[in-house]
Amino acid sequence: MRIRVGLVFGGRSVEHEVSISSATSILGALDRERYDVSLIEVDRSGHWHLRDADHFATEQPGKGREVSLAPVPGAATLFPLSFPLSASVVSGSSDHAIALDVIFPIIHGRGGEDGALQGLLELKEIAYVGSGVLGSAVQMDKDIAKKLLAQAGIPVLPWLSYRQHELDGDGLDRAVSGVGDELGFPVFVKPANSGSSVGIGKARDADELVSAIREAVGHDDKIIVERALDAREIEVAVLGDALPEASIPGEIVPPHEFYDYEAKYLDNTTELLIPAPLPDEKSHALRAMALKAFRAVEGAGMARVDFLVDRATGEAFVNELNSLPGFTNASMYARLWEASGLPYPKLLDRLIDLALERRSSRNQFRREIHHDGSSPGDRPASSGDNG
Repeated sequence: MRIRVGLVFGGRSVEHEVSISSATSILGALDRERYDVSLIEVDRSGHWHLRDADHFATEQPGKGREVSLAPVPGAATLFPLSFPLSASVVSGSSDHAIALDVIFPIIHGRGGEDGALQGLLELKEIAYVGSGVLGSAVQMDKDIAKKLLAQAGIPVLPWLSYRQHELDGDGLDRAVSGVGDELGFPVFVKPANSGSSVGIGKARDADELVSAIREAVGHDDKIIVERALDAREIEVAVLGDALPEASIPGEIVPPHEFYDYEAKYLDNTTELLIPAPLPDEKSHALRAMALKAFRAVEGAGMARVDFLVDRATGEAFVNELNSLPGFTNASMYARLWEASGLPYPKLLDRLIDLALERRSSRNQFRREIHHDGSSPGDRPASSGDNG
C-alpha cells in the first residue's frame, strides 16, 4: 500500500511563488510507486485547494476543490468544504474525503515555517516533515535563534534587535546612534521573521541605515541589525532527528554584494560550488558546528545551516538556520545531499520516514496520570472496569 502524502505549499507570505517552485520540484522527485500524493495549495487568502497532481503544471493556481483538514485529532483527512464532516473516508474519489498518512509542508515564510502550520498539525496529531512548533518558531526568528546559538557557545556576529514601536518618534534616531556606537558600519538590516533574504538591506552609513530600517519594518514588527563582514557564504545541510547528519559544505558566490532574493531565484549567474573549496579540517569543523547549531535550536527532520566565513581570518559564524529550506532548482539543500551520496528521491524518502517515526514515537507517551502513578495499561482490571 502506498504512503499517502499531502504536499502543502503556497501560503500567504511573500515567498508564495518560491513555495510553488519547491512543490513542483518535490512532486517530480517523489517515487509515485511508493507514494500517493495529494497536492494542497494554500492560496494568498489562506484557503486550501486540492490540486490535480497529474496536471499541476498547466492547471490554474487556486482553482482546485477547496478542502479543510478534519476537525478530529488523529484523522489526517481532507474534506471538501461542501461535504458532511461525518462522511466515511474514501481515498482518491473526487466526491469523498481523502485520507493522508503524512503532511510534507513546504510553505516558506510566515504561516509555514514559523510554527503556525506545525501547531495546527500537532493539534490534529498528524505526522509531518520537518521541525516541530518550537524548533520552527526559533529558527524563523533570527533574534531568538542568535540568542540560543550564542548561549550554546556557537559563534554569531554581533547584532541588535528592535521592535517596530521602539523606532517610532525619536526612537529611530536613538537606534541609528546605538548602531553606530555598538556595531559601527557597515551593517545588515533584516526583518527578524522572513526568509529568502526578503527585506534585507546593507547600510554603510546612517542615512542608508534609516532607509534599510524603514524597508525592514515593512516586512516584520521586529528587525535585527547585524555587523557586516567581508565573508564567504557557506551552507551545510542537516538531516535527522536524534542522530542528525551533516552534508558536505557548499559555497554560494553571488554576482551581487550579498545573496539577496534576486540572486537566489532570478539571477542565473550565481555560482554554487559543491563541495566548497575548503581544507578538510575546516569542512569537518563546519559540519560539526552545523550539527551543534541544529540541536541548539531544537531542529528536527531537516535544516540548512548558513555560515559566514571571514575572508581575512577564516573564522566561521552561523548566520542563520532554515527549517524548511528551498527545494527549487536553484536551491542548495538537495544538491548538498546529492553530492554527499544521498540522491534526491532517497532524501525525500528519509524525510518522510523520519516524520512517520517521530509521530509513532510520540504516540507512545502517556496521556493520563493516576493517583498510583500508573498509566491505564499498568493497572489491573477491577470489577468496576468496563472491558
